[in-house]
Amino acid sequence: MVSIVPIETPTLGDRSYLAHDGEVALVVDPQRDIDRVLALAEAEGVRITHVFETHIHNDYVTGGLALASATGAVYHVNAADDVAYERVPVSDGDVIDISDTLRVRVIATPGHTYTHLSYSLECQGEHVGVFSGGSLLFGSTGRPDLLGPEHTHALVHHQYASAHRLAAELPDRTQVLPTHGFGSFCSATQSEATSSTIGQERRANPVLTRAEQDYVEELLAGLDAYPAYYAQMGPANSAGPCAADLGAPEPADVAALRRRIEAGEWVVDLRTRAAFAAGFVPGTFNFGIDGQFATYLGWIIPWGTPVTLLGESPEQVAEAQRELVRIGIDRPAAAATGTPRDWTDRPLQSLDRATFADLAQVLHHRPVVVLDVRRKGEWREAHIDGAVNIPFHELLGRVGEVPDGEVWVHCAAGYRASIAASILTAAGSRVVAVDDSFAEQASVVGLPIVEGGRNIVVDGSAS
Repeated sequence: MVSIVPIETPTLGDRSYLAHDGEVALVVDPQRDIDRVLALAEAEGVRITHVFETHIHNDYVTGGLALASATGAVYHVNAADDVAYERVPVSDGDVIDISDTLRVRVIATPGHTYTHLSYSLECQGEHVGVFSGGSLLFGSTGRPDLLGPEHTHALVHHQYASAHRLAAELPDRTQVLPTHGFGSFCSATQSEATSSTIGQERRANPVLTRAEQDYVEELLAGLDAYPAYYAQMGPANSAGPCAADLGAPEPADVAALRRRIEAGEWVVDLRTRAAFAAGFVPGTFNFGIDGQFATYLGWIIPWGTPVTLLGESPEQVAEAQRELVRIGIDRPAAAATGTPRDWTDRPLQSLDRATFADLAQVLHHRPVVVLDVRRKGEWREAHIDGAVNIPFHELLGRVGEVPDGEVWVHCAAGYRASIAASILTAAGSRVVAVDDSFAEQASVVGLPIVEGGRNIVVDGSAS
């Protein structure tokens, strides 16, 4: 009997896995904060003997080397990967015995990277699941463009062939156990599915139901921007990241916080966007811990900039610190807890918040700048007629392009808009943050929407 336990990292959109027979366990694609894995193994009453990497990850710093060192487990990485640490190399066709009942078969599945591997798990000779990493995902595949545009064309065709190989070699009942696809930007598209099998994917996944050229064209047409910090992950993972240091950061008082802000360092307010808007320290940026904190902060911060965390509690700061180590920001410069009144002796600033209905009413009687900070792909699907589009991840370098006047900034649901509003406020703009659902509200409150090249007017007709 085998038990497969996913270890969720929803803020990065990834899963790691611990699989065991009741005594010994293997781990696939562990995140940097390995204490979660160790605690799970202890709770399950098993000993970790093998750690596997499906690929050199682009969206997080691996905990594989640290976990293997902490447990004495064998660390398996593709023999073709150029890494700076000792591992037990594996290649296509290798079979690794985990215990008397469990074994793993290595399957080369290039596409997300050239050296990507999947691992078929067998229990007493029966195929149980395939750890497919960034290859075959739920209703999708891993994106093929992370190694640069010069490799995308070759990798997307490899991805197609790899998915078909898995479908051909594994029984329909085999569980598909991907690392990406739960909100990760490593996924070509997103799915709401939480589980699947080879048979389900064979029936519904475009990579397995469409002709190769149709799949290739559709996937490439749908690719959008991905976080800039991804460029740092491959080198870090090839070098061999050490265990994460989750010790409490240095405390910062009012004077220290002021010095850091004036020095151009990032002082990040972790509170919700509603709490931030009600009152915040001038010059601070709002990356709420209630959203994809690390993804969006890592996307736009100039790499290497010191980060100081402001939270309502030590637990909030600790959660943010854990998120940051996963993307290679190892130590916050400092931290402070409490309320904004504890963090400054100057007057606080505040932000106006609004809905799309408020925006529609305002546009009836005065001109304002509508700034849409969604990605280009989101903009192309639908946007407010007359809005200015500066994607969130480009805003820092394009603040000077934001038109003068009162700026109403929006995204898809409010999280990125609050970050953008804090950046623009620090730059001296007059900002209103739209905290509302674009998909649910923008087209029904009287705003003129351009959708697929058509203008959708108030009564819902198209022109």
